Amino acid sequence: MIRNSVLFAGLKEDDFERFHRPIDQSVFPAGAVIYSAGDPAGSLFTIRNGLVKLTQFLPDGTQRIVRLMGKTDLIGLEALIEPEYPHTATTLQDTEICRLPVDFVRMLSQSNAQLFHELMARWHKALSNADRWITEFSTGSSRDRVVRLLLWLTERHDGERCDLFSREDLGAVLGLTTETASRTMAELKRQGFISEPRTNHFLCDVPNLRRLIDA
Repeated sequence: MIRNSVLFAGLKEDDFERFHRPIDQSVFPAGAVIYSAGDPAGSLFTIRNGLVKLTQFLPDGTQRIVRLMGKTDLIGLEALIEPEYPHTATTLQDTEICRLPVDFVRMLSQSNAQLFHELMARWHKALSNADRWITEFSTGSSRDRVVRLLLWLTERHDGERCDLFSREDLGAVLGLTTETASRTMAELKRQGFISEPRTNHFLCDVPNLRRLIDA
């Protein structure tokens, strides 16, 4: 239920009764496009489960994944101030999404200080994630970039496992060629830092991966 969303925690029933358009909840299969760069920005989306990549396309047609977004994240925040989406949002796994009409969110944020502050917190988180993306996932050796991403993904699972995606997407996240991303993953497997009990599902030796970064 949308009322259980962290974004809307604490709102009263009459806050929802003031707006009667439906709030959609959908499950998108892996590879589905939620919205494309240049589309009219009419909605925000909360991710209940799954993983979404935000992609920008360079003038030569190549893609660069600028962020990964997962459970509890809010995507499409730009809809609050921009007429078009700046990125293409595509699911990397089966993903459950709630669509929030932007006029609904604007109306509630104007009358509810708690929601306004939560939206500001989401903006701050998005900026912090963008900074982290630049400093951790776009600099350093190929091994360090891959290890940092694996650790980031395990953090989201609160454990040692993570679900990855294609090596092409892995390279696009980290600014590496597909071949380099594949070779680096294979080397980490050979050295025993990660194992792959089933395709794209990894178990990570988190303490020793952290030691690689600190070395």
